[in-house]
Amino acid sequence: MPLRFQNTYSRQVEDFHPLDPAGNFVKVYTCGPTVYNFAHIGNFRAYIFEDLLQRHLELRGFSVNRVMNLTDVDDKTIRGCREAGLPLQEFTGKYKQAFFDDLKTLRVKPAGTFPAATDPVYIARMIEMIQLLVDRGFAYQAEDRSVYFRLNKFPDYGKLAHLNLEELRPTGRIRNDEYEKESVGDFALWKAWDEADGDVAWESPWGRGRPGWHIECSAMATALLGAEIDIHCGGVDNIFPHHEAEIAQSECCTGHRFVRYWMHCAHLMVEGQKMSKSLGNFFTLRDLLDKGWTGREIRYALIAVNYRLPLNFTFDGMAAARSALGRIDEWTARLLDLAASEQSQSIHPLATRTAFEEALDDDLNISGALGHLFEAIRESNRAMNQQSFTPSDARAMLNWWQRVNSVLQFQREEEAIPAAVLALVEQRAAARAAKDFALSDTLRAGIDVQGWLVKDTKDGQKLSKK
Repeated sequence: MPLRFQNTYSRQVEDFHPLDPAGNFVKVYTCGPTVYNFAHIGNFRAYIFEDLLQRHLELRGFSVNRVMNLTDVDDKTIRGCREAGLPLQEFTGKYKQAFFDDLKTLRVKPAGTFPAATDPVYIARMIEMIQLLVDRGFAYQAEDRSVYFRLNKFPDYGKLAHLNLEELRPTGRIRNDEYEKESVGDFALWKAWDEADGDVAWESPWGRGRPGWHIECSAMATALLGAEIDIHCGGVDNIFPHHEAEIAQSECCTGHRFVRYWMHCAHLMVEGQKMSKSLGNFFTLRDLLDKGWTGREIRYALIAVNYRLPLNFTFDGMAAARSALGRIDEWTARLLDLAASEQSQSIHPLATRTAFEEALDDDLNISGALGHLFEAIRESNRAMNQQSFTPSDARAMLNWWQRVNSVLQFQREEEAIPAAVLALVEQRAAARAAKDFALSDTLRAGIDVQGWLVKDTKDGQKLSKK
């Protein structure tokens, strides 16, 4: 079955065919964070979906060049740096580093490039594109000295969001970076400097000012990936106005279709409500780590629902993620134990399966893929219980698991066992040898307090992290 993705532009599931004539290379652009604060779990739902997409494309043999931008100049970042009394670069630098740290915690593969909007090469690119739009009649400088895109020159505007612009009230010019669907009007490409901008400004043919949010992504995407891109991702909240504006700007500059496949993930709610600080249900990654959850547990909770469906984030769901990962950990430990025993040449049919990959081929059907994974866990555990699973079967299953984990990134990282825990394990072995089971139970409790579990097997004590 070929790879198939839901294209927001057509609202249909389409077979995936990359622009590369050889069919090997895929260009992906993903909208990154606006670095005015720590990213929240709604943001990371999108970034984890994009990570799943890239990892599955690579599993299927594609070479992926993914670019993720960093919006480090816009209305929010300027307001934030002024409130903090810091230069823009110093203010945003803290949140850029925090974002990279969070990606590592969530096991999100870094993009090939993380361009920042304020990089001089991209500011120059933005000015070049805006000048081209002005020269071609797609943009104009207004009486407020800002430059706006002339919406009536691009009849396809609104087709990504499937808006009927004739039914919406035109609102003239829009200078703000973000606005509601009802606000349909000429949008700002270059904003003339005003006092609220402080020292954030660049020189341009239209006077001192700064770029609008939308032109930033068009400039960075086309500079790094060319006029045509295979896949552009983001959250559904980016469809309008941001991605509509990107299409208009880019296509009027290049004369080419900007993006072949648009993929958007749905909103995240918390306990059935929209996430907001006023409701007390607004969580950054750091908030959840402080509550005792791990990065891979958060990753599991954010990845386990298909990207196009709304995700209701709950702490019951986090507990379920912890339990599911525990099952995977126990299963892989059992396979490792069996694989390390005597040699055998038979291969159990459970160890050769493709259903996981085929589920993800179907528009990243993660629920189907996880269903196949846990079916494999149940069946192989049953076969091991019945002693019909050989060491070779276990090794083949572990090889399959490595393919699966290359996409999911659920494998528990091995952690050095503290000396204090090892000492308790040795004392417990001595207590059991002396048949002092009361002391053995006390030592087990002590090991548990240290965050480790000990299990008695025919081969001795087995230690695992809780």
